[in-house]
This record gives sequence, structure tokens and C-alpha cells, in this order.
Amino acid sequence: MNAQPLFGRIALIGFGLIGGSIARAARTQGLAGEIVTTARSPATRARVQELGIVDRVVDTNADAVKDADLVILSIPVGACGPVAEEIAPHLKPGAIVSDVGSVKGMVLRDMAAHLPKTVHFIPAHPVAGTEHSGPDSGFAELFINRWCILTPPPDADPAAVEKLAEFWRALGANVETMGADHHDLVLAVTSHLPHLIAYTIVGTADELEDVTQAEVLKFSAGGFRDFTRIAASDPTMWRDVFLANKDAVLEMLGAFQEDLSKLTRAIRRGDGEALFDHFTRTRAIRRGIVSLGQETADPDFGRKHANLPKPADKA
Repeated sequence: MNAQPLFGRIALIGFGLIGGSIARAARTQGLAGEIVTTARSPATRARVQELGIVDRVVDTNADAVKDADLVILSIPVGACGPVAEEIAPHLKPGAIVSDVGSVKGMVLRDMAAHLPKTVHFIPAHPVAGTEHSGPDSGFAELFINRWCILTPPPDADPAAVEKLAEFWRALGANVETMGADHHDLVLAVTSHLPHLIAYTIVGTADELEDVTQAEVLKFSAGGFRDFTRIAASDPTMWRDVFLANKDAVLEMLGAFQEDLSKLTRAIRRGDGEALFDHFTRTRAIRRGIVSLGQETADPDFGRKHANLPKPADKA
């Protein structure tokens, strides 16, 4: 735990998986003298109060950011612009204002239009998460050995950027800095397109008339099962992501459709060599992810399995 907090007061707007995990990790690491939060739903605010993992829960965004040294918006990207406009008059000069959205170009444009020049605006994206949401879903270890990408505008203060990077490193994350548009292109490949494919496959299985829903659920092998995990992600967040990053997603979707057409031809023609070469190349990607520590090498994604029942004792 730090002897001196990195920030006197941290304000968290939104308290789902990411906001809740930031609060838990920041408290564990002693990164704030005080953590203040708010959320749109009164029920969420009441639950955060019950959990007791922040110092104060307030009713409005304006109250949350008052005198805060670090403000983090943990809300759907489509809401970031309006919230920035709302909090702008109440921000402390010199405060760092950030977010956690997985689209950065639109957030950078929408928020910067409203924020005063007296604050340091540094968008961020912690590349971490689960399919769960809500105030109970967060945990302090979420960011350990994951990446947090900072996309500061060209005129950002280097000292403020480094201070935010220090904050994320203290939460356990690795930190990378890149341009907002480049971030959106990279994430279109690594996150947004996979989610779109997962939503599509699960939806297709649900609509097939000659396969009953009971059979889909009962015989869901590893592949379909893992697609359903991805497709269980927050629908509001992902609706906003695809609308906000549509150009990059459409570009990657076009490339994917071209590759899918090649595989379709290989299957139709019985071209086993083309299929084998493709699968060998893509298998290496999985091994690269494991070698970088972004996934476990344990079989079946490291899932724990129930023990076999012991055979009944013979008489």
C-alpha cells in the first residue's frame, strides 16, 4: 500500500464491472485519500452504499466530481459526451479526466468539445473484463497483467499522462500509449469483431427451426459455449461500441468476409491442404497470446471440472 495516496480524491461516474473493480483495486493499493462515486440508477447507488467499498456515494455527477483530482467515466461510450458537458462547470482546475471505453476516437471528440482547458483530458481503455456487469461484479484483481491503453490528445501534458499511467500500473495493468484512431482499428480486430461474430452465431443457433433450443443448450460444446459467454456481455455497452466505431468495424468485417469466402471455397472443393494451412497459422496466434501471459495454457481455458463420483463400494 502506498504511504502517500497518488490522488487526494477520485471520482467514479458509473459503477459496474470496471468502475467497481477500479474502486476495489484503488482502495486496496491506497491510491486515493477518498473515493467518491455515483451511478445513474438509484438502486445501483444504494447497492454500492451497502457494499461499503467507497467513501461516499452521491446522487449526481456534479457532486461526484467536486474537488476530485481524478475523474473516471465508467459508462457506455454513447453517454460520455453528455456527461462531460454536465460535469464541465464543476471540475477542479488541474484534474485529470478519463474514461474506460473501448472506443476512443468518438469519446475523444465528444468529451473534448465540452471539457475546459484547465483540466487534463486523457482517454483510457483497460482491456479487461468479464461477461458480468453491475456493482457486485467487480474485483480488485481484474487488471493484473492486462493492458490499459492511453490515447491522449496531441497537446496533453506529459506529466499528467504519466501520472495516469502510474495509476493504472498500480492497479496491476501494463500501460501502452497510442493514437485514438489506431486504437479503434486494433480493437475492431481483437475485440469488436469477435463480439459481433459471437452475437451472430448465438443468434443464428437460436433461430434455426430444425434445432430446438433445448438441444442447443444441452449439446453446447466448447466452441458454442464460449461464444455464449462473449454474447452475454452488456447489450447497451456493445450497441454503443458498434455505432461509435462503425468505420473500423466495417473495414475489419469486410476483411473477415473475404477470408470466410476463401474457407467456404476450400470446404466446397475439398481442399484439405488450404484448410490445414489456415488452421496451422491461426493456431500459432493462440500460442502467441499464451506466451504473452494474456491467457492460461491450461486445457479447456483453465476451467475447473467436478470430480468423478466415486464408484459405489461393492458388497
